[in-house]
Amino acid sequence: MRTTLMQQNRMTLSQLEYACESLNTLYQACHWRKTEMYLIPALRDATERADQLLDELNRLNQAALTSIRLLQNKLGALADVRDEQVSEVCDSIDTFCAALLKRLEKEEQELFALARNAIAGETWFSIANQLMMHDKHLDEMKRSGLPPAEAAQVTARRRALPGGEVDDGQISIPGLQVLPVAGLDDMPARPLPKPRDMRRAMMQL
Repeated sequence: MRTTLMQQNRMTLSQLEYACESLNTLYQACHWRKTEMYLIPALRDATERADQLLDELNRLNQAALTSIRLLQNKLGALADVRDEQVSEVCDSIDTFCAALLKRLEKEEQELFALARNAIAGETWFSIANQLMMHDKHLDEMKRSGLPPAEAAQVTARRRALPGGEVDDGQISIPGLQVLPVAGLDDMPARPLPKPRDMRRAMMQL
């Protein structure tokens, strides 16, 4: 998309709208992943050692979200986008992609390793059960004809609400939660996770 835009001196509103929709779809797909919904909350509850890393992941999310909002502002304010404005749009796309890629790299290199050491065995068993229920609901949504990305969002919202109701009024671009800081003295001793439960949960993320 960026390469195509850089080859022209101006872009139409439809092209800018397409760029906004594409980035929003990617952001939504990242936000509604099982890692976000189940692993990160469990890690946040398990240890304050994760706070710095979670703050960094949150900052990268914010950078990606800001890029989307900049494009949306341009979409609402311009009749067409010309010359240096095309370059600004491309810079926003680059910033968005770099932020999400950096976040995924940090998850793979740091988050999962920290989770393996910090989350207790019974919590891994609970996470594995949540992931299986998530996949079950997701399959139901897909069979109903929803696109995969939308099905994942509906499934996540259903799992988050009491009784499994779906709240279609929730925001289209999720906001970022404030990360709580736990005191080290308040942390209970955690038993080592059972390899079988941990492996089962990690394979489904």
